[in-house]
Amino acid sequence: MARTQKKARREGRLIAFIDETGVSTRPHRVRTWAPRGKTPVIRETFGWKSLSVIGAISLWRILFRIHPGSIKGPQVVDFLKVLARHTRKPLLVIWDGAPIHRSRLVSDYIASTGGRIVVERLPAYAPELNPAEYIWAHLKQHEIGNLLVKEAWQLSHHATAALRKMRRRPRIIRACFAQASLWPE
Repeated sequence: MARTQKKARREGRLIAFIDETGVSTRPHRVRTWAPRGKTPVIRETFGWKSLSVIGAISLWRILFRIHPGSIKGPQVVDFLKVLARHTRKPLLVIWDGAPIHRSRLVSDYIASTGGRIVVERLPAYAPELNPAEYIWAHLKQHEIGNLLVKEAWQLSHHATAALRKMRRRPRIIRACFAQASLWPE
């Protein structure tokens, strides 16, 4: 990983860790508070509408998109286009070896950028090296934990607000890099 970071620095590339996650209207249960002597009760509606989030994290910024259903090749390509548009520097994208990242559509798009986007894969079975995983964990554990909603649009609204709030808090981003042991010296 250190060799990749040094090469990216030499080439003037922005390093972006990309990952996807899912959120659903079924609440992610976390520890909560209740009056003394009372058991906390979370009443869910047993709905199961789900959304997928694709996001990129760099040292100082988070960029994300929310989609209904699961993320597929076209959504990954659209996200890469948006990511490239939001930065003037060439990109080094670091992600896992998920099938959507290896799809023909995504590979063709990356090849068509003429080297503006370069991809490195994380080792297999090493999600702890991706700081985006820690962003998703923080989102689910602290920002939308125990969230009760009935409709997917409500979930999208709350998740978007939470991610925007996290984007304005650089300490969270730095903590995710530190957790992944990637904070630069």
